[in-house]
Amino acid sequence: MSACGFSHRAPDDPIVYPKQPGASHDHSFVGNTSTNASSKLFSLRQAGTTCHRPLDKAAYWMPTLLVDGQPVAPRMSQVYYRRGTLAAVTAFPQGFKLVAGNAMATSPQARRVTYWNCGAEGGVEPSSTVPTCPDTRTKSLRLHVNFPDCWDGQRLDSADHKSHAAYSTRAVCPASHPVAIPRISLIYTYSVTGGPTTSLASGNQYSAHGDFFNAWDAAELDRLVSGCLNALRHCQRGD
Repeated sequence: MSACGFSHRAPDDPIVYPKQPGASHDHSFVGNTSTNASSKLFSLRQAGTTCHRPLDKAAYWMPTLLVDGQPVAPRMSQVYYRRGTLAAVTAFPQGFKLVAGNAMATSPQARRVTYWNCGAEGGVEPSSTVPTCPDTRTKSLRLHVNFPDCWDGQRLDSADHKSHAAYSTRAVCPASHPVAIPRISLIYTYSVTGGPTTSLASGNQYSAHGDFFNAWDAAELDRLVSGCLNALRHCQRGD
C-alpha cells in the first residue's frame, strides 16, 4: 500500500488528452508532482512524488470532487496493490497506462469498479450514490476506484485506454488477457460528509473513474511484487 498526498488539480489528462492542456474536465492528482497534459515517462521519472514510498513516481488521478459546485481536494489517498488472481502477478511495465471506470456514466457502475462509502468505521455500505457520512474526520466521504488485474501482455495502452486490460473472474484471467498484474485500488478521502449536493467534475456522481500512469522505479516495483504479492505477504509501509 502507498499513502499519497494531494499534489494539485488541473483540467489536464495526459492519457486521454495528451499534449492538450485544458482539454479535460478538472482532475485531482496524487503521487507524481509534475503530472500535466504533456507528461511522459521521462518527465515523470525526473519529478517528485507525494507518496510515502519515494520510488513510487507513478501518476494517479480522479475527477475533482465538487460540493455545491466548489472543488474539494482530497485530504489523502491510499493506493493498494493487491493480488487478485491465483496466478502470480507480473509488475507493470514502464510507461503502462490504464483508465478504470466510465467518465460518461449516467447510471450506477459495477461496484467492483467504483463505489462511495464513509470508511471502514463509517457504518455505511458501499454505494453507487454519494452517502451522507457521519463526520468530516474518521468517517468522512471516500471514493474508491478498482482497476483491472489482467493484461494482454503486449500493449502499454489502447485506443480507449481500457481494452488492453480486463478484470479477472473467480481469480482467473481471461484467455484474451492472460497476464496477471497487480490490482490497484485507488481511494480518495475527503474532509466532507458528502450528501446530495456532491458531484464530480466529470459530471454526475455516477461518473467516477481513475487513471494510472506507471513511472515506478522498475527494480523497486519488481521487488515489491516478488517479495509481497507473489510471496502472499502483506507488506507495510516500511517494507
